[in-house]
Amino acid sequence: MTAAAQPFPTSPFRIPLFRQVWTASLCSNFGGLIQSVGASWMMTGLGASPQMIALVQASTSLPIMLLSLWAGAMADNLDRRRILLAAQSFMLVVSLMLAVGTWAGWITPWLLLAFTFLIGCGTAINGPAWQASVGDMVPRPLLSSAVAYNSMGFNIARSVGPAIGGAIIAAAGAAAAFAANAVSYVGLIVVLKRWQPNLPPRRLPRERLGVAMEAGVRYVRLSPPILTVLMRASLFGLAASAIPALMPLVARDLVRGGPLTYGILLGAFGIGAVGGALLARRLREKATTEQIVRLASLGLAVGGIFTAMGNLPLAIPALALAGAGWVLALSTFNVSVQLASPRWVVARAIALYQMATFGGMAAGSWLFGSVASSHGVAHALIAAAAIQLLSVVAGFVRRMPEITQADLAPRSGWVEPTTAVPVQPRSGPIVITVEHRIAEANVARFLTVMSERRRIRRRDGARAWQLLRDLGEPTLWVERFHFGTWLDYVRHNERRTQADAVNSDALHALWIDGQPPVIHRRIERQTGSLPAADAGDTQLLEPITDPTRSS
Repeated sequence: MTAAAQPFPTSPFRIPLFRQVWTASLCSNFGGLIQSVGASWMMTGLGASPQMIALVQASTSLPIMLLSLWAGAMADNLDRRRILLAAQSFMLVVSLMLAVGTWAGWITPWLLLAFTFLIGCGTAINGPAWQASVGDMVPRPLLSSAVAYNSMGFNIARSVGPAIGGAIIAAAGAAAAFAANAVSYVGLIVVLKRWQPNLPPRRLPRERLGVAMEAGVRYVRLSPPILTVLMRASLFGLAASAIPALMPLVARDLVRGGPLTYGILLGAFGIGAVGGALLARRLREKATTEQIVRLASLGLAVGGIFTAMGNLPLAIPALALAGAGWVLALSTFNVSVQLASPRWVVARAIALYQMATFGGMAAGSWLFGSVASSHGVAHALIAAAAIQLLSVVAGFVRRMPEITQADLAPRSGWVEPTTAVPVQPRSGPIVITVEHRIAEANVARFLTVMSERRRIRRRDGARAWQLLRDLGEPTLWVERFHFGTWLDYVRHNERRTQADAVNSDALHALWIDGQPPVIHRRIERQTGSLPAADAGDTQLLEPITDPTRSS
């Protein structure tokens, strides 16, 4: 049931596990869309303000911003399958409680927001583990196709699920919609229970969650391509949130419809999204990543403007265009982040991407809900379209990186060195110096190479990186950095990727006569706090273990 069962699959759907998970996830997505329609329409029926109605979407997006990094750290350090099972089971229980509370007539606007917030918490915990697990199910060359198919599956549900949700609400009420969502989790839970991933054994201890979260933020902060994606995704999400957040008000106030009309509008948005997913691969072959994102942003902006006109026959194709732009942009952002992240940090990178995107969406839902309350739905949609056009302009300042298949597999060949002074994993701080011999004619090129090396070192965990030149020997350059513990030093070396070899090769070419560097590994010592001892006391030869220190 793993990707290894078929060594050379030509499509993710040729992998049995992916087919099973995709099908079960499709059913779960149907339930989620039905629940979303039920919550939004129920809030409308409770007589809530436009801002409260828009907060239904914000309540599901906000937990993703608050919890994703923590969830990503767990997904990179714990069993992802168990995390997925726990998240799915939690959402099933919350959905059942919401259904029972609705049948009993206990639900108020604020209680409804509380339940949707809890479901959003489950989604936040599920998201990084789910996205990172795709790479455990399919080979890396098929990852972009698998992500696009997952987006397509969600949008197939989006195209039909809202209409089904509207029909269920019209026939049996919102409680039935919430119950349908609870049932939809069962299939995916069964498939995940059966999945036994064939993963390589873990060679190093798990990181503490706080340390893991810090490492994830550091990696993204020092990876310019990922950082650019996050900035663009946040701006896109801010403006894109208006259409789904205000859709109930579009159905009720602009086109004067009911729950079925609301379902039809969401269905049009979803059909467009399916079309966008089907076009994604072809567009990536003919257009740059930046061009795709600009096209998607224009689609959202134009779709929002025409929807604001309040004409149902015009709103349907406008929302289809907006849906295509929605999935094109989000799937492009997602694939860009996954292919730019090695496996050890991929869930945390995805988590930060989700925080940026859904944080923007949560802010946008509140912002445009407020605009709709004070100036009307049409003005809110037009304002969102104007901000979406800024996303196009942003491309001239921070262009999207091209999606590449960089080899981010760990570099082989590094072996943990033995030391004359015994050290334990928690011994530290550890100070590393690397001595390079560089000819005067190559100094300018050397400094350029070392600028990139500094970024790589710090990205992978090195602290206080410095480059020193010996005043007595002009050809001697010393690279200095340190780690909190010996284990941190080992992790740093295990995180180097095959793609980093380009920098190493450029450095090797600059060494005088190809002379390799001299590496010194030292442990920092304290003096004033040592107990009194004579010069022959062997206790002074023992390493000092102080994992709380960072310098």
